[in-house]
Amino acid sequence: MVVIDPGHDGGNASHPAIVNKLVYAGNGIYKPCNTVGTATNSGYAEHAFNWNVAKRVRTILVARGATVVMTRPSDTGVGPCINKRAAIGNANGADAVVSIHADGGPSTGRGFHVIQPGTSLAGPVMVAASHRLALKLRASFKAESGFPYATYTAGGDGLVTRKDLGGLNLSRRPSVFIEVANMRNATDARIVKSEAGRARIARAIANGVTAYLS
Repeated sequence: MVVIDPGHDGGNASHPAIVNKLVYAGNGIYKPCNTVGTATNSGYAEHAFNWNVAKRVRTILVARGATVVMTRPSDTGVGPCINKRAAIGNANGADAVVSIHADGGPSTGRGFHVIQPGTSLAGPVMVAASHRLALKLRASFKAESGFPYATYTAGGDGLVTRKDLGGLNLSRRPSVFIEVANMRNATDARIVKSEAGRARIARAIANGVTAYLS
């Protein structure tokens, strides 16, 4: 069982009262229910990109025999809140949870990075499982996507640990985020806007998940 979490949602910008409401994000932190996300300089929205890639990943994994649950059913809704997204993975006993995003970093920086949890409601065992998932996903994405490790994150090795993301803090299952590109970078933006680029990104993510599950 795999849970795919396409970041943000198409209706978020029209419902600020909902998405700006604070919810518990774990680790003693309260954060907005959700956010609008970023976009390329030409206006291609991250939420639409995330949804497009997530559907492609689902198709590949289902064809390989996996059961896949998405945290949202369309790109026209609002939310769901970060705590509800984490709850979907928990309720389904997911073997892996992957949250798909694209970053809005400095325009001079490009590349991808995988975010792993520094804490988990399930404790150190699940943090370690998430780390293994992160490593498999990072390796697959680096080898197959055509993107380098992000040039603008600390460490420069495509792996970031965070304790402030509700989707990771509240998860009791192996969970990671992947920022597949920097939408504010012209080179990365050209790739994410292309059909071939999105197909390649989806295959790289699906292959990383498959490698972890096997």
